[in-house]
Amino acid sequence: MEELVLQLKQQIIKTLNLEEITPDDIDPAAPLFGEGLGLDSIDALELIVMLEKYYGIRLSSPAQGKEIFKSIDTIAQYVQKNRTK
Repeated sequence: MEELVLQLKQQIIKTLNLEEITPDDIDPAAPLFGEGLGLDSIDALELIVMLEKYYGIRLSSPAQGKEIFKSIDTIAQYVQKNRTK
């Protein structure tokens, strides 16, 4: 799971062009939206595309994304259970 968390951090940094942030700067339990990384709805769409591209995960509804994208940890748990790639 630690390897997946690191991989997700690196992919998020690359996907969202967060050049000034390193994987070590991201607390895997911290919120991604609001006070955490401060991501917005456009970033959420990019994360959905990233999950589909790298892990074969297709979200069935936007409400599902709200739960999954709470933190890196919640994304990692979802990917571990649902990945097809």
